[in-house]
Amino acid sequence: MSKKYSALDAQVRIAVSTAEAAFHLGRKPQTLRKWACFEDGPLRPVRINGRLAWPVAQIKQLLNKGDA
Repeated sequence: MSKKYSALDAQVRIAVSTAEAAFHLGRKPQTLRKWACFEDGPLRPVRINGRLAWPVAQIKQLLNKGDA
């Protein structure tokens, strides 16, 4: 079963779930969880009610670094 996520440019939320962030970054969700646990990744999540949320602005910024 494949999940469909909206494009980052069409995103109206401030932060997305780990699964959605991993999809946009081309990584596995467990990689993002590791970044959060060890605080050694290029992004820092926020915690909302104990769950990880990944700021859309930071994801866009990280993806645009490759364009510069």
